[in-house]
Amino acid sequence: MRCLRICVLLAVLVCGSFAVFAPPCRAGSEAIHIVAPGIWFREGDRDQGHCNNAVIEMKDYMIVVDANYPGGAIAVMRDVKFISPKPVKYVFDTHHHGDHSYGNALWAQAGATTIAFHGVAEEMKRVEPARWLEAAKTRADVAALHLDAPQPPRQAIDEDIFVLDDGARKVEFRHYGWGHTRGDGYVYLPKEQVLCTGDAVVNGPFNNLRDANIANWPDVLDKVGKLRIRFVLPGHGMMGGRELLAGQEQFLRTLYQAVRKGLDHGVSLEEIQAGLKLPEAVKPWVSEASLKRQTADVYQEIKQGKPRGDL
Repeated sequence: MRCLRICVLLAVLVCGSFAVFAPPCRAGSEAIHIVAPGIWFREGDRDQGHCNNAVIEMKDYMIVVDANYPGGAIAVMRDVKFISPKPVKYVFDTHHHGDHSYGNALWAQAGATTIAFHGVAEEMKRVEPARWLEAAKTRADVAALHLDAPQPPRQAIDEDIFVLDDGARKVEFRHYGWGHTRGDGYVYLPKEQVLCTGDAVVNGPFNNLRDANIANWPDVLDKVGKLRIRFVLPGHGMMGGRELLAGQEQFLRTLYQAVRKGLDHGVSLEEIQAGLKLPEAVKPWVSEASLKRQTADVYQEIKQGKPRGDL
């Protein structure tokens, strides 16, 4: 049986510190962390392009946050069985990108109901099947499904807050507006103060801006930050606390302001890219490989006067 690295994060309420246990096993991706009783954070396999997942235990069933790529979905299904014998009833897509939604068909086949905010299905209509067909050329797990397009979520949430409460646990699905994508959804557990963000917050240089409203994104995060939050479970990178929310917001604001300043002074995109210096505080979100592309995305949004996701 595949060896799992399980990192148990237990709050010691008396002193406010944590005890961390990591049995010897494969390090890196696909580790499973216990965030709080009945709540798990699973790191995605970065080499395979998989997203992170959260797993939430209810009284009689389980909830999985993000469908992942098909290969990731299969791995998560296997791990959920290791965690609990309860069935997965709901799989929530935080947004429409393939690494968070292309596993929908497999989850539905396994008996789960895939759900997402209304904007997720609308974005799929806008960009699919082109992206699915492109992914099938390079991803064996996508090609192996032999589908012409990804399966949209089976259930759309039209209100901004949708709540599941079975008496054992309360789970809130929240939409705050267009940030990373039009359909961005967050999963919030108020009692445990746990926030699952999808790619609206990442921990590392993993930001994809092509479907974003870059100017509005940090304002959305500012609204999200009004919640009582102890743990942030990002779409990519390690879990953390409120500092991930603050760092993501600062990265976006700093990048946007730097590009706007260059544009206001008549500086070309190439010159902005060459001279861009961001503060040390946001360096965890920066890589040379992605920063030029991100700078170009911001430049085009400002230059054309409309969200990058509308271009």
